[in-house]
Amino acid sequence: MTMATTPTLGGPIDAPITPPRIVRQRRMRPGLLGLAVLLIALGGLGSAFAITSVRATGSYLAVARAVPVGTVLSADDVVAVQVAGGQGLDPVPSDRVTEVLGKRATVTLTPGTLLTMAQLTDKPLLAPGQQQVSVGLKPSEVPAKRLRPGDKVLLFSTRGENDTTAAPATRFQATVIDMATPAANSVVLYLALAAKDVPAVVALAASDRIAVVLSAAA
Repeated sequence: MTMATTPTLGGPIDAPITPPRIVRQRRMRPGLLGLAVLLIALGGLGSAFAITSVRATGSYLAVARAVPVGTVLSADDVVAVQVAGGQGLDPVPSDRVTEVLGKRATVTLTPGTLLTMAQLTDKPLLAPGQQQVSVGLKPSEVPAKRLRPGDKVLLFSTRGENDTTAAPATRFQATVIDMATPAANSVVLYLALAAKDVPAVVALAASDRIAVVLSAAA
């Protein structure tokens, strides 16, 4: 044992010397370090998302009740709602309600959905000399998965089951006003066409002798 001598007034005193304490440094595993960094980053992203959502909250117009296509909007047709995180949407702010009242719906408006200016128009859906008809079709007879208001279509007459004549098909020009699917195997097209063509188209539609071709998309 090593002894140390400390000079004092009373004489030398022998005492043991305490060896220095060695502190071992802990090593941080790379995997744990990476996990900690990832958790910190995710926490920051979550905070940023929450702040962004709060900032995106606003008051917008929603459809209060079912509005058929072509109907002029009134104050009873819309309601103000609070929406958070409306990124990617283009709803009408509630303070612009006066801009939508009096406009005409270009599509059927469903209750509970946000209202957009693309669904409204100042112009009448029927041009002078036009009338509106509805044509029932099978899904396979519709030329597109979804026809939109303003699409231009051609209606061709088809032969009946007992028709053996070689008469050429009759063609009619029409504009899509709306499209509805009341059943899984049924599609209804609401069309605007010249008033002079209405009787012939109605008769062909009643006997399922109409083919529809998309000629120009809106």
